[in-house]
Amino acid sequence: MPSLRTALLQSSGRPGSVAANLKALDEAAARAAAAGARLLVTPEMFLTGYAIGADVPRLAEPADGEAADTVAEIAARHGLAVAYAYPERDGEDVFNAVQLIGADGTRLANYRKTHLFGCFERDHFTPGEQAVVQAELDGLTVGLMICYDVEFPENVRAHALAGTDLLLVPTAQMHPFQFVAESVVPVRAFESQMYVAYVNRVGQEGEFEFVGLSTLAGPDGVARARAGRGDELVFADADPEFLAASREANPYLRDRRPGLYASLI
Repeated sequence: MPSLRTALLQSSGRPGSVAANLKALDEAAARAAAAGARLLVTPEMFLTGYAIGADVPRLAEPADGEAADTVAEIAARHGLAVAYAYPERDGEDVFNAVQLIGADGTRLANYRKTHLFGCFERDHFTPGEQAVVQAELDGLTVGLMICYDVEFPENVRAHALAGTDLLLVPTAQMHPFQFVAESVVPVRAFESQMYVAYVNRVGQEGEFEFVGLSTLAGPDGVARARAGRGDELVFADADPEFLAASREANPYLRDRRPGLYASLI
C-alpha cells in the first residue's frame, strides 16, 4: 500500500473573510497536488479565522453549506482530499468543527471539538459528544480531532483502539504552549502507535499569539515534518508499511490491562 502524502497548511488566512480563506485554500490545494499530496489539512477555524468574537454565529454554517460545496469543488478539481476546520451551525448550536472531503468531492466525515479550551471557546461553542470520528482514505483509517482534544491521552488512545492510522488535528496552539507541538504530539503518536498531523495557525490574532510549529509525527515519535513560525505548506508521508512494523515491534497496545483502569471512568 503506498504512503499517503499529506500537506499541512500552516496559516491564519484572513480572519473574518470566508471568501479570502477559500481562495487561499484553493491556492494551497493546487500547490499540494502539484507536489504529489493526496491530503491537505488546515488549522483550526481556518475557514473564518479563530479570534472573530461575536462574528462566530454570523459566519457559522451547516456541514453541507455553501463553503462545504466550495471545498468539495476545490478537492475534486485538484484531486486530493481536504480536511478543513470551520464553525458549524446546527440549529441553535454552533460547534468548533472539522470536515473531511474526499478527492472526488464527497463529504467523508465531520467532527465537533469535544474539549473546549478557555472562556472564548466555552462562550461561543457547544462541545461535541462523539470522541471518535473516522473515515477511510487511500487505504488508511483517518481520525479527526481538534487542538485541545489531543492533549488528553485517553482521547487519542480511544482512536488507537478504534484503529485510527492517521489522526488529523487542526489546532490554534498559542504562546506559551508550544511544548505541545514540540513534545506532546510526538509522544501521543508514539504511545498510541499512529501518525498525528498537527496543523497550527501563526502570528498575532486578537489577544492570541499562535506559535506555528505544525508537525506530522510518526509512530516512532519522530517528526516527519516540522514547520517554523510563519506561513508554510509542509509535506510528509504516512507510510502504512512502517506503521504496521512499528505496531508489531511496540507492545503498548498489546500489553494494556484494561481491568486496572476502571477508575479512569
